[in-house]
Amino acid sequence: MAQLDTTPLTDEERAELEELRAEKARRERAELEELRAARAEASASAPAPSAAPAPAARAAASQPVVPTSPEERTFGQRMVLSSDEDDDGIPTMPPAQKIVIGICLLCAVCLALYVVLSNAGVIG
Repeated sequence: MAQLDTTPLTDEERAELEELRAEKARRERAELEELRAARAEASASAPAPSAAPAPAARAAASQPVVPTSPEERTFGQRMVLSSDEDDDGIPTMPPAQKIVIGICLLCAVCLALYVVLSNAGVIG
């Protein structure tokens, strides 16, 4: 395979390669022209834009609707959003965050145990 990569192209192969490159360039130009014509046609047939909606309405529409009662929430919302607040008004930690912290602590304990046992010569 390496021998094929290092051998120079013959005149026939070089001519064929140039023809293929030219054909590819022609196809790309034709496709580009078709896209430009389609865009021009679409912009010409599209109605003129009316007054833009108010910024407050756009901002309100882009924010997700979060149900207020825990019964209306989906499983994902219940795992990610907390439903209680502390005495100071700070939301409590959601269950998903507690799970992630627990897994990280477990991994840290396992790593520390591995380091201690490997340095003592018990494993490894």
